[in-house]
Amino acid sequence: MRLRPFHLRPHARAAAPAAVCAFALALAWLGCGMVGLVGCSSKGSQAPNAKSPEAQSDAEYDLARDLFQKGKVREALDHARKAVALSEDNDKAHYMEAAILLSFCSTNRGLDAPDCKLVDVEKALRRALEVNPDFRDAKNTLGSVLVNEHKYKDAIAVLEPLTKDPAYVQSYLAWGNLGWAQLEDGQVDPAITSLKNAIASEPRFCVGHFRLGGALERKGDLAGAEESLSSAVTADPGCAELQDAWEARGRVRTKLNKLPDARQDYAKCVEISKETATGKRCVREIGKLPAASEIAVNPNDARKT
Repeated sequence: MRLRPFHLRPHARAAAPAAVCAFALALAWLGCGMVGLVGCSSKGSQAPNAKSPEAQSDAEYDLARDLFQKGKVREALDHARKAVALSEDNDKAHYMEAAILLSFCSTNRGLDAPDCKLVDVEKALRRALEVNPDFRDAKNTLGSVLVNEHKYKDAIAVLEPLTKDPAYVQSYLAWGNLGWAQLEDGQVDPAITSLKNAIASEPRFCVGHFRLGGALERKGDLAGAEESLSSAVTADPGCAELQDAWEARGRVRTKLNKLPDARQDYAKCVEISKETATGKRCVREIGKLPAASEIAVNPNDARKT
């Protein structure tokens, strides 16, 4: 799935720091914090010709934020890095740098994109947290990045306290990332609990429904998985673009011998994009299914295949 991280609403992001390949999905919902970042003004920012390094740093941050919103990513990165060079204590500039670097992972190539360097993203996020240990969006984003780096226990250690932090108003994002980290770490039952907490907090959180569907599938509850994956593509209008959820529901429906429905899901997946890794898998899966005409003529026989 191709990520369009800063245009979908936070709960609908897929890929959104969207969202976001498996990483596109992560960005999808962790990106909510980035939207808040790029949409706000830095505190105490002054005119670009201000004398103090701190004021100049704030001005460079504002420029980076504005350019990023306009899609001028390379220029935005230059200004974010200038902001950091002028003041190492500018936590939002560090976070902006991380957000821009993450955007390089949101192309069709995902984590394989040459400019997608999670090590650099992690460094920028950790610098932001060194300056401001209470930067909750940075913690959530760091947790997701750690999952993508296969550092599952480290991710859990970052995210679990965040889910219990009453000051984090978007706790569903932390619950969602925690559930994902637990699932990748093989903790299926705790993952299901965390993901249920996520969607209870935000019922329109399509990526949370998607992750829960994957956890239930791993648990062997195919009916529950199908229900969650159906919610993943219908919980909000933006969820219909969650390509990975269409693929997952097609896979679950194939296991349930609902072959006509599985074909439709894979077709929708391909319709969203043939160029992503997910889209290419969906093309292959359609080729394994009986032809639509065969299923329509003799569905019972088709289900025996």
